[in-house]
Amino acid sequence: MPRLRSDFWVSAHLRRLNDRAIPAVLRRRGAAEAGAIFVKVDRLDGTADLYGPAPQALMAGADDLGERRFVPLLRGVMPLDVEEKLGREMRFDTDLWILEIDDREGRHDLDLAE
Repeated sequence: MPRLRSDFWVSAHLRRLNDRAIPAVLRRRGAAEAGAIFVKVDRLDGTADLYGPAPQALMAGADDLGERRFVPLLRGVMPLDVEEKLGREMRFDTDLWILEIDDREGRHDLDLAE
């Protein structure tokens, strides 16, 4: 089964977060069909987390179902550190998406790769 398009996944994920009253916004629109998706979680206490696409090696079985999985790239860092990492990613991949979540508990509802 092919993976769900990035634009559909982002729209559905934002809706899912909204349904749980977790504030989230689309900060950057990427390539509709296959743009990589990055998620910044601002914990509103001076720290932030960043999640990005899981490497293919960690996706055992997920691609068969068309799922997207994520891995933590940064945890509990200054928001500026997340912004610097996102800047480097954007220079490397101009088609990426960025979602931003503001949640003191760090909730994101992402499927994490193990």
